[in-house]
Amino acid sequence: MNSTTEQAPAPPEARRVPDPAGVTVRGSGPKKRKRSNVPKQSFRARLRRDKQMLLMMLPGVAFLLLFFYIPILGNVIAFQDYQPYLGIGDSLWVGWQNFVDLFGNPDFIHAFWNTLYLAAWQLVFLFPVPLVLALIVDSLISTRVRRTFQSIAYLPHFLSWVLVIAFFQQMLGGAGFVNNVLRDWGMEPIPFLTNPETFPVLVVVQMIWKDAGWAMIIFLAALASIDASLYEAAAADGAGRWRRMWHITLPGLRPVIVLLLILRIGDILSVGFEQFILQRDAVGAGAAEVLDTFTYYTGVVGGGWSSGAAAGLAKGIVSALLIYGANKLAHRFGEDGIFAQRVR
Repeated sequence: MNSTTEQAPAPPEARRVPDPAGVTVRGSGPKKRKRSNVPKQSFRARLRRDKQMLLMMLPGVAFLLLFFYIPILGNVIAFQDYQPYLGIGDSLWVGWQNFVDLFGNPDFIHAFWNTLYLAAWQLVFLFPVPLVLALIVDSLISTRVRRTFQSIAYLPHFLSWVLVIAFFQQMLGGAGFVNNVLRDWGMEPIPFLTNPETFPVLVVVQMIWKDAGWAMIIFLAALASIDASLYEAAAADGAGRWRRMWHITLPGLRPVIVLLLILRIGDILSVGFEQFILQRDAVGAGAAEVLDTFTYYTGVVGGGWSSGAAAGLAKGIVSALLIYGANKLAHRFGEDGIFAQRVR
């Protein structure tokens, strides 16, 4: 036997494991964290500290309350036979009858499917354009050229739809610039603005010209947040421009793309009111009738206040369900979406 006596190893519960936070704990159980030495402020102290920021928020909060949240209470007329001279309190309650009549109305069904058809065109052809523009702007080396391109692309966003439609009429109308050139060349004029079959293409072109430049701001901000050292390391390894874009740029933009896609899907039933009502007479109600114009002509022009409110409420509920479903689908693919999934 050896003269030295070997010590038995200490039991697991007696071992001391260093904690990264600087606290030594025993065993493999939950680690203790350092308590913060900063004293917890009372509500009154935090209110006094953030008084200026809260005052700056008041106009925006008041705007949202007056024009968004309080009007939601008016949706109660969707369940009434609302008469303006009687008011909400004295109008007759009819329950779900307005919704039954609405979904049995062929005009509403036509407006609903036409909205989905036009929204699909916008989603497929309009959504990728701001991303492509942001990639083009980000690849420009000259700062002067980049700023000039951005200014030109931003400008149409600040024009109203009345001016945009007037501009397209001057360019593509029957007496517009393009058709006058075609007449000078001995060719027949093309009905760009009055052809119901090509109306979806016209709508998408108008929206790209007006809003694509403004929408690319979000993608430019996301591009600026990507670490430049990743591009340098990839270039040092021999990766070309396309490989850097595929393996660095697009993965870095993926959370923003998913977020904007979810918001766009949730807003898919709002394809635009002013744009369609200004061109409804030119192409006909069969091509330009959407849910927004149907609600306006049924509720405001036709006096069917309850039917219009029922159509608007149904549209809002469907949009909320689309956002919820798209966000759940994003969680399935490992993205946060609009809000992160709760970890249990």
